[in-house]
Amino acid sequence: MLKKLLAPLALATIALTAAGTAGAQASAQNFPNKPIHIIVTFTSGGAPDTIARLIGERMSADWGQSVIIDNKPGAGGNIGADFVAKSAPDGYNIVVGTVGTHSINGALYPKMPYDMIKDFSPITLLATTPNMLVVHNDVPAKNLKEFIELGKKEGNMSFASSGSGTSIHVSGELFKTATGIDMTHIPYKGRASAIPDLLGGRVTMMFDNMPSSLPLVREGKLRALGVTSLKRSPAAPEIPTLAEAGLPGYEAVSWFAMFAPANTPKTIVTKLQLEIAKILKSPEISKRLLDIGLEPVGSTPEELATYQISEIAKWAKVVKDSGAKLE
Repeated sequence: MLKKLLAPLALATIALTAAGTAGAQASAQNFPNKPIHIIVTFTSGGAPDTIARLIGERMSADWGQSVIIDNKPGAGGNIGADFVAKSAPDGYNIVVGTVGTHSINGALYPKMPYDMIKDFSPITLLATTPNMLVVHNDVPAKNLKEFIELGKKEGNMSFASSGSGTSIHVSGELFKTATGIDMTHIPYKGRASAIPDLLGGRVTMMFDNMPSSLPLVREGKLRALGVTSLKRSPAAPEIPTLAEAGLPGYEAVSWFAMFAPANTPKTIVTKLQLEIAKILKSPEISKRLLDIGLEPVGSTPEELATYQISEIAKWAKVVKDSGAKLE
């Protein structure tokens, strides 16, 4: 009797599932048929925002749909990333994830609002960039060696970041550990808030993304003491690496990647990946990114997933060894 009662229900469930699958496939085939929102987890003006706007402008032109850039800063990028993690898996809300939101924060924050792996569908690694150690012009040190000597002599230095858990924050913690300088971390809600205090001398230094600080260095408003990659940046080959300037092995590279909510249909992820990779590899966009210190990538989703897992392991060790904490 029970089997007879359940049989129609089972058939109805199968029919609904099939209809849902067909609906999802049809939706994926028609994607995009409404505006796409690219979520940037930090304030405007930084590298993630720059990348998002370049991609959004070209994507809108190619697809004939509006692409809206939404800045949702806060909690080291967790607020914006969590918004996308909890969005419908239809490709219309995607996020420019960072090394912080998708690899560092899991080790730094005692409780995360999302799972960095399980709650997202990787789309593509967008670009990588070294951070740049910059100081305000009143700091008497002219190079890294002099700055380390000054820090050990005077102590009580402060370093700004665009938020706890960012590569900018952890770069400073690594520097603190490597040099033994007494330094206080001052987190801001984004680099747009941090830079004025750095320019005004209210904080001593910052490990900013190159695209943000390089123009200020070239204008003479900040002094660069080194970059955090193991090789000099083609965008500023005159600036030494910290490794060659006195801190052998020092490396802290930032990266930016596009993620969709978990369970986004593969056809939509593929369509997004192919479009974004095409944009990144176009001569005009590639040159614009390289000129400001960003190296465009355009990886496959699988390559991004593998890279993210390795970065999570790497930064968990860095956070543990440096003793980095939320401020």
